Amino acid sequence: MADLRKIIIDGQEIEVDPAMTLIQACEQVGIEVPRFCYHERLSIAGNCRMCLVEVVGGPPKPAASCAMQVKDLRPGPEGQPPVVKTNSPMVKKAREGVMEFLLINHPLDCPICDQGGECDLQDQAMAYGVDFSRFREPKRAVEELNLGPLVETHMTRCISCTRCVRFTTEVAGITQMGQTGRGEDAEITSYLNQTLNSNLQGNIIDLCPVGALVSKPYAFTARPWELTKTETIDVMDAIGSNIRVDTKGREVMRILPRNHDGVNEEWLSDKSRFVWDGLRRQRLDRPYIRENGKLRPASWGEALAKAASAMTGKKVAALVGDLAPVEAIYALKQLVEGQGGRIECRTDGAKLPIGNRSAYVGTARIEEIDDAQMIQLIGTDPRNEAPVLNARLRKAWIKGATVGVVGEDVDLTFDTVHVGTDRAAVIDLAKKDISPDTKAKKSMVIVGQGALSEADGEAVLSQAMKLAENTGGGFMVLHTAASRVGAMDVGAVCEGGLDACLDGAEVVYNLGADEVEIADGAFVIYQGSHGDRGAHRADVILPGAAYTEENGLFVNTEGRPQLALRAAFPPGEAKENWAIVRALSAELGATLPYDSMAQLRQALVADVPHLAQIDEVPENPWNRIPLQNPAKATIRYAGGDHYLTNPIARASEVMAELSAMAKARTDAPLAAE
Repeated sequence: MADLRKIIIDGQEIEVDPAMTLIQACEQVGIEVPRFCYHERLSIAGNCRMCLVEVVGGPPKPAASCAMQVKDLRPGPEGQPPVVKTNSPMVKKAREGVMEFLLINHPLDCPICDQGGECDLQDQAMAYGVDFSRFREPKRAVEELNLGPLVETHMTRCISCTRCVRFTTEVAGITQMGQTGRGEDAEITSYLNQTLNSNLQGNIIDLCPVGALVSKPYAFTARPWELTKTETIDVMDAIGSNIRVDTKGREVMRILPRNHDGVNEEWLSDKSRFVWDGLRRQRLDRPYIRENGKLRPASWGEALAKAASAMTGKKVAALVGDLAPVEAIYALKQLVEGQGGRIECRTDGAKLPIGNRSAYVGTARIEEIDDAQMIQLIGTDPRNEAPVLNARLRKAWIKGATVGVVGEDVDLTFDTVHVGTDRAAVIDLAKKDISPDTKAKKSMVIVGQGALSEADGEAVLSQAMKLAENTGGGFMVLHTAASRVGAMDVGAVCEGGLDACLDGAEVVYNLGADEVEIADGAFVIYQGSHGDRGAHRADVILPGAAYTEENGLFVNTEGRPQLALRAAFPPGEAKENWAIVRALSAELGATLPYDSMAQLRQALVADVPHLAQIDEVPENPWNRIPLQNPAKATIRYAGGDHYLTNPIARASEVMAELSAMAKARTDAPLAAE
């Protein structure tokens, strides 16, 4: 580490890294410096001038603390530590002057602005501004941009901090936004009026320090002080992004990211952010029973009795959907196996080995991507499967990492080395002699579900694990289902996979698995939140809670258990998922030994101890599966439309619009003949 330098800030002497900027040094002491353009995850622009501080003995004018490093400061005449003041009269006058300039053209929109109440400009104008304006000329106005269905623009409010331009260019990896013009004519615009083509564009709403970029679906629906805020976990992909769900009454009004350096930093994918309108539509709010080919509403007692009588003495198979919490899966496993049945969570056919955590989770953490120098992707398209993880890969690439791809050559927003499209490429990589220089580099192998869901998925996995072993690097399995790792941990798997589980089943208990075709003949009990494919095939429907409506445990793709907390209540007569399974067990005469979530969690942790380590990544002992040779075929990616992968997303109007726009982009325009 570099030698530390002494510096005095507002009378406090501290030692800091000389490469630090003054604004970071001030944060270490706990002194707040106002800023608009500076953001710790973006490059330094130094153009809002709000963070001015006084450098004693320096030039007779304030310095921008975001753009000046500690090593640039000169010591005093006798070698004393440099002195920085953040509250002197010079600084106060400078801040008031900057704020007055920023407000020259800013419209008086606060009463109707969506940012009102959580606006940096409001807060800093109150804290550091003046209560009058000397400007009497007319204010300028700027035309709005059309950035697509997610981000609404009010560009007259823009203060040209360029955070949105830097985020889309540096983190999201798209080049559609920029600034044109100078002086009064300077404005942020999009290239040729294009809409933004990124799965991370919603983050510019959070980054915008004024109301220039706001959420289109949320516009004019609520004020921040009316909302109840709940910190929970996202389930739209397997990353387990930390989110905050804001509710008004019983309705979810918006979803925002929370900072977690180990998982999602402070970014969130658009699907996770805007899927909330799907929580209101197509909801199952009461039990149903199918009679004479038609579903009719029923009471809970009637539906549970019908389900219990159907299961009694029959061959039962249970399927676990992508959004189920660990508690419900664990309770269902105990119930079904107690009836002599089988349960399966690998509904997409992924060949994940039972009981070997290093093979179905891996040994690497998400945050280790930041320092990796060589990354090999096998059968995964992270831009669609896990956009937030893709931003991490891009960050590593910017730092100089080499990213190899096995599978179809896709645009991941950064340069990749395309190694091959078929399984032979994986075998070649695993066979290669690795030089000591290469071994010394930090490396990582990331395997996607596309590579594992074919018949020879386990063979591909064995070769990928061999490659990770040869390079001495980390190994990660990138899942697409939020519930998958937790279900594997509690053992909700059947020897032989999905086909073996459903083979000869007379009753299928479907816990929210809407992507599985169930053959005619079996009696289907569907437990879920939305009237999707699973409910259409069901003979009995038991309405469950969605992920924002119950407390639950989810284990993310790196094996980190995280707690999701209830933000709202299920609609109508819908109940929490574990409670439905517990009620059904009593109806069957095989009552499960817990009456509360606390008792259920105690039983769960007694069986699977590492699930008690909330927000920690347990170490997985390395256990490579025996080497097998896969067939000669192309490696595909986990299929389907990124925006329509689960029942909540399919019920969302915003997701439908995004899906249509994505399809229109890929369909080449045809000339009229």
